[in-house]
Amino acid sequence: MPIKRVSPELDRIVSLDQEVEVLGSGYVVAEGPLWWKESQHLLFSEVRGSRRWKWSAGEGVTLVQEPTNNANGLTRDPQGRLIICQGGARRVIRIEPDGSTTVVANKYQGLRLNRPNDVVVKSDGSIYFTDPGGPSPDTDLDFAGVYRVSPDLGDINLLVQDYVLPNGLAFSPDESILYVNDSQGLLVRDDDMFRSIGHIDAFDVRANGMLVNRRVFCELRGEQSGIPDGMKVDVEGTVYCTGPGGVWVMDATGKHLGTILTGVDHTTNMAWGGEDWKTLFITTFETLARIQLKIAGMPVPA
Repeated sequence: MPIKRVSPELDRIVSLDQEVEVLGSGYVVAEGPLWWKESQHLLFSEVRGSRRWKWSAGEGVTLVQEPTNNANGLTRDPQGRLIICQGGARRVIRIEPDGSTTVVANKYQGLRLNRPNDVVVKSDGSIYFTDPGGPSPDTDLDFAGVYRVSPDLGDINLLVQDYVLPNGLAFSPDESILYVNDSQGLLVRDDDMFRSIGHIDAFDVRANGMLVNRRVFCELRGEQSGIPDGMKVDVEGTVYCTGPGGVWVMDATGKHLGTILTGVDHTTNMAWGGEDWKTLFITTFETLARIQLKIAGMPVPA
């Protein structure tokens, strides 16, 4: 069965007999799914293939753009403009209504970013993104960072710089908490040995957009393969994060309720969509899939 229940509370969120439906396959690292409500379609990135794809119920999967500078995370700002992390170009950009491109961020203190990975936008228009990759001989910065860009794009603030591989991030419904995961950065003792595992941190968001009160929200470890990668939150504050086996579902305290199993080694990301925002679209290295849930996800601006 595609649903692994850890706690009975999962029954409110998904039926145990609900199937995961594959919508497309053959991609080279599918990522960044984003629902476009006005036209009822889903955009998603193929990172290593440097393509952007569109799925709709009527047409299936069709190619939108190639190349894309190895685009990864996608989202929209309060005005509905598309925000893109372009790892290959080492920048975050915004697509304007006329189709032109605005650079949101490409440098910090005069040095080029590493490879921006995932991005979220607060309701005030400020843009938060993760930038893994440093230190590396191929990067200018000697750390991997989490950043905030002001709504007017005038200021870029480094929020966290001690992650090993900062990846997915998501706000709580009231935007008082920002969740950030590190795919491989928590050192734990396991069977008399220390090993690095992925985990999610929670930060309180101050009125000025800065982060305080960092704490570990949840450790993601299991017998199956997979690491924390993409992350989303539903309207009740339940956190969904890719991890060992598929998509982990955790309540607002960090309690693991269960896992939506995908049957692959690495599930990359997910996005809410559908007319009622209750369809969870899931990307893996090679596939795009979906599953119907009972609770709506946080909607993306249109």
